[in-house]
Amino acid sequence: MLPYPTATTREEKMNIIHQIKDRLLQLHGDDILAIGLYGSIAQGIDGPYSDIELQVVTRDGVSLPGHEFIYPPFKIEIGMEQQRDILKSAASVDDSWAITAGAYVHLQEIYDPANLLAEIRKLPLQVSDEAIKETMRGFMIWEPYETMGKIRNNVQSGNLGYLPLGAKDLTWQTAKLIGLANRTFYNTRAKTLEESLSLKSRPSGYDELAQLVMRGQLLQIDHVYELCEQLWTGLNAWYEKMNIEYKSKELPF
Repeated sequence: MLPYPTATTREEKMNIIHQIKDRLLQLHGDDILAIGLYGSIAQGIDGPYSDIELQVVTRDGVSLPGHEFIYPPFKIEIGMEQQRDILKSAASVDDSWAITAGAYVHLQEIYDPANLLAEIRKLPLQVSDEAIKETMRGFMIWEPYETMGKIRNNVQSGNLGYLPLGAKDLTWQTAKLIGLANRTFYNTRAKTLEESLSLKSRPSGYDELAQLVMRGQLLQIDHVYELCEQLWTGLNAWYEKMNIEYKSKELPF
C-alpha cells in the first residue's frame, strides 16, 4: 500500500493552517479581509486523511490566485474570493446548494478582524422560497428528466450494464432536490444520502433506491429498473404537491 495519502492528527492540521495564515498575511497584508476554515475540519468531524480547506476573502479589486496542492503530508485547498464576489455567491442558490452551502455556513474564523465571516454564514439560509422552487424546476429538466430518458433508452436497447450508474445518478440528483426542498444543507458529501433519508419532505420511491445505492446492491437489474421507475413517478407527484411545474405548455420563444 502506498504511504500516501498520509494520516495526520487534528493538531498537526491546525498547526499548518496557522502557518499558512501567517504566510498569507505576511505576503498580502491588508489586502486580506478574512481567512476562514471550512469542510470537515471546521465542523470537527475530520478524520486522519481529511484535507485542509481554507477560504480567503480579499478586498474588492484585489484578485489573488487560489491554490490546490499536496504539501506532504497535507492536501490543501485555498480559495480566493473578493468580498463582493463571496457575498454574492453565498446569497445565491443553484442545484448544488444543499451540497455547497455548508462551505459558507460552517466557515470558522482563522483571521477575521471585521467579523465578516459572520455575515457570510447567514446568507445561504436567507434565499427565498421562490428561488428554491425555480432552481428545482430548472434542475428537474436539466438532470433527472434526462437521466430517466437515458435509463429507459438503455433498457430498451438491452444495455443493462448502464442501470447501476443510471440509478446512482438519479439517486444523487434526487438527494440534491431533497436538500433544496427542505432548505437543508448536507454536512459532508460522503453522508449526503444518509442525511437525506432523515429529511421530512422526500418523494415516494426514494428511500429504497437510496438504501440500495448506499449498500452497493445494484446487481438485480430488473429490480433496480423498477425502483428507478417508482422514484420517477414519486418525483413527479412530489413536484405537483409543491406546485412546481417544469413542463411548458407552449414554446418559450
